[in-house]
Amino acid sequence: MLLCVLLLIPPSLSSLSTPSSFPGGYEEYSRNSSSSSRAASMNGNGPTKLVDPLEDPVPGVGTYEDFNTIDWVREKSKDRDRHREITNKSRQSTVNLLHSVSDAFSGWLLMLLVGLLSGALAGGIDIAAHWMTAMKEGVCVVHFWYNHEHCCWASNETTFQERHHCPQWQSWAELITGTSEGAFAYIVNFLMYIFWALLFSFLAVALVRAFAPYACGSGIPEIKTILSGFIIRGYLGKWTLMIKIITLVLAVSSGLSLGKEGPLVHVACCCANILCHLFTKYRKNEAKRREVLSAAAAVGVSVAFGAPIGGVLFSLEEVSYYFPLKTLWRSFFAALVAAFTLRSINPFGNSQLVLFYVEFHAPWHLVELAPFILLGIFGGLWGALFIKANIAWCRRRKTTRLGHYPVMEVLVVTALTALIAYPNIYTRMSGAELISELFNDCSRLDSSQLCGYQQVSLCVGNTLPDRPAGPGLYTALWQLALALVFKMMITVITFGMKVPSGLFIPSMLAYYNHDSIIFKGWCSQGADCITPGLYAMVGAAACLGGVTRMTVSLVVIMFELTGGLEYIVPLMAATMTSKWVADAFGREGIYEAHIRLNGYPFLEPKEEFEHSSLAVDVMRPRRSDPALAVLTQEGMTVGEVEALVESTHYSGFPVVVSQQSQRLVGFVLRRDLLISIGTFVFICVVSSSQVVFTEHTPSQAPDAPPPLRLRGIMDLSPFTVTDHTPMDITVDIFRKLGLRQCLVTHNGRLLGIITKKDILKHMAQITNRDPDSILFN
Repeated sequence: MLLCVLLLIPPSLSSLSTPSSFPGGYEEYSRNSSSSSRAASMNGNGPTKLVDPLEDPVPGVGTYEDFNTIDWVREKSKDRDRHREITNKSRQSTVNLLHSVSDAFSGWLLMLLVGLLSGALAGGIDIAAHWMTAMKEGVCVVHFWYNHEHCCWASNETTFQERHHCPQWQSWAELITGTSEGAFAYIVNFLMYIFWALLFSFLAVALVRAFAPYACGSGIPEIKTILSGFIIRGYLGKWTLMIKIITLVLAVSSGLSLGKEGPLVHVACCCANILCHLFTKYRKNEAKRREVLSAAAAVGVSVAFGAPIGGVLFSLEEVSYYFPLKTLWRSFFAALVAAFTLRSINPFGNSQLVLFYVEFHAPWHLVELAPFILLGIFGGLWGALFIKANIAWCRRRKTTRLGHYPVMEVLVVTALTALIAYPNIYTRMSGAELISELFNDCSRLDSSQLCGYQQVSLCVGNTLPDRPAGPGLYTALWQLALALVFKMMITVITFGMKVPSGLFIPSMLAYYNHDSIIFKGWCSQGADCITPGLYAMVGAAACLGGVTRMTVSLVVIMFELTGGLEYIVPLMAATMTSKWVADAFGREGIYEAHIRLNGYPFLEPKEEFEHSSLAVDVMRPRRSDPALAVLTQEGMTVGEVEALVESTHYSGFPVVVSQQSQRLVGFVLRRDLLISIGTFVFICVVSSSQVVFTEHTPSQAPDAPPPLRLRGIMDLSPFTVTDHTPMDITVDIFRKLGLRQCLVTHNGRLLGIITKKDILKHMAQITNRDPDSILFN
């Protein structure tokens, strides 16, 4: 009797692509096994067993290669089958019932873990960044792990007016020279500021370059692409998370014009991806995992701005590709847990989720809608200008020698930033501290330079007198004007460098001018005519909206930041105006622009397809191309299938009835085909064995080797369109169903195939862009 022994070969791509898995290759092995097969047949014991991946599960079938798009339809079908099987088994025994309950509860448990871990990491990042930022200016001699603010809080010698000055906190000039006054002390502090900035930035870019190249940037463009179904191996891995946390603290502390809000979304998604491996339901299903990543994006915004509701809306509006109602509930739960965790850690010591939490009380006046709209116009113009300038600089970085020296670029930009920023107090402080200063609602006892109004002791009746602006306020205004120009220019070249970086939130300032003709008649004596912090808040929303094109989520985030429900109308007016103005110069936000710059295969839902082309105009093969590479449902041998796979680079192959009829039967992925052939290697299966995709066994000669039946790996219901289907409908099908390919037929006869890359290339050609820039295997 002939024994057919199964050899389990590891499904690595290198081994699967070589046909000679045995000494002497398939040809020599075919002769030996054929003679053995004939001898066995003469004894009446010829092999009859068929190799079928449907009956014997093949490890690796159904997984995806790097830089490929997942099949959403197949993943959802797999999850439905898994859920149906668990539900049916739950009626059989108590153990299976408990397993069904735990499976249903696993999603909420995962959201709880994601919220707890992300909130804890965000709290640690805030504390470390605040401490290292203060280290550039000095050190707390009593408790070196205290930052400037906490050091003086713990001092008994701190007064309310001089709350930022205490003997326990000493500048580097005081530690080195013994004095903080004079030109020499200023130079020492200046040099130490530059030294620490260069050291922090060098460590950040060196760690990213050496250990985790995916840790650079904000991560939101890549997160959007991954959520659309794209595979980027390692982007959400453990090493990326570890290096992202460390280098994010270093980059923010270096004083570069960037924020930590965008990278916190990447951090939360890394946490979610790692925790998904604890649950089989999410580890083995890419579509289910992306539901968790959508919730993690909401968690990242929640811990970045202290805005759980805004985080959920941000995930829904800006980054998510598939957002069912169940994901909405779980996103809100996870964002709430993360915000509660961050609040419990209290990283800023103010019992709030953010450093610049404010709460305004003064009402706004209807006439102020005009300056709010002007701020929106400015924000839209600034957003459009920033996107064009930043993309032009990033494209220059990618196409010139500048891109070959990322470490040198970071050090040069850091040195330039430190040299220019140090003399100006508003560019020297961190972004969060600057926003906190600008959002501040000045009180009578506030010692900030932005609250430098002249003190008037006389009262008129029962009302307080108006306070005219003092010289300190005018000094602050021109310093802020210089800071605005500097930040606008330096942020263009900073965003996109090889360090973790998010967008800095620009802000505006207004000051009291009671005697102006504009305010006379509606501003009563002694009352606060306008709230300067409100204008800063509206200006920040307008600029951020112009850059990112966010609307609803941005308004809610700003509302949660301030707690002022009555300021929603000014925020809405400025945000919508900024979006309309920016859209007049281009529909893409900064994240979409970077997706296009990097060539990621992302079908933007906001982009409309207005061309009148048909499916036959986009499909492959073109009229001048060779015929479409197909598999027949029977009649092809293992050797012929391997030759076809090796001679092409396609991600999959249609299966037809025969070469003559070209009637469509199904679709097989290249990876599944390679894994199945490489894994199910029987001694009695040789290169002359037939590959069969039919349900019934074909008739063969008595001495023929058994066929390899691969019907189990074939998609029996591939999506098809006719050759006259308009491309706008085809694009909608790809967007809403998350397809990776679609077959084109005419009266049931296969004509060609349209992939996601074909659509993106076609859309690039329509807009006069380079179609070969799409990064997609």
